[in-house]
Amino acid sequence: MKTLYLLGSAAPPVLDIATVIEKAQVRGYDVCLGLTPSAARWLAPRLTELERLTGHPVRSAYKSPGAHDVWPPADVVLFAPATFNSVNSWALGLTSSFVVGFAAEAIGKGIPLVAMPCVNSAYARHRAFGRSVAELREMGVTVLYGPGGFEPNRPGERRPGGFPWQLALDAVDALAP
Repeated sequence: MKTLYLLGSAAPPVLDIATVIEKAQVRGYDVCLGLTPSAARWLAPRLTELERLTGHPVRSAYKSPGAHDVWPPADVVLFAPATFNSVNSWALGLTSSFVVGFAAEAIGKGIPLVAMPCVNSAYARHRAFGRSVAELREMGVTVLYGPGGFEPNRPGERRPGGFPWQLALDAVDALAP
């Protein structure tokens, strides 16, 4: 069985993460869930349920030095939804959150990475965001953004048809060893 690290930040699609975990499990993945601190707060009432579903602790903080790693090694990583803040932090190497830190380190370890941003069109117009997406792609990250990936909505508008999780899982399948 392949191990998928599913990393999510605080954007509305993270509220559907249990369904995504189940779909990944059907595809044959052992799923480990990592969340930014804000996403963990959003999902706080469901964290025990998510741990039962994955069979692993949900992580939102770095482990202490010398502590045993509670997750098996990753075969592939999906960072979705990845917010404006997470994408920019990751591209710049600003690793104050566990999930961004893991994703940054995974680049250097050669672990296949898929990212699907979730930003509105106002954030997408910020010059730093486009540079960050380009930078991550140059580092070998498969960034599903633009045609064939996530396309931004206007601020406050929900995406018709929801977040394209299927595209993200298909990209994970294509990269998984």
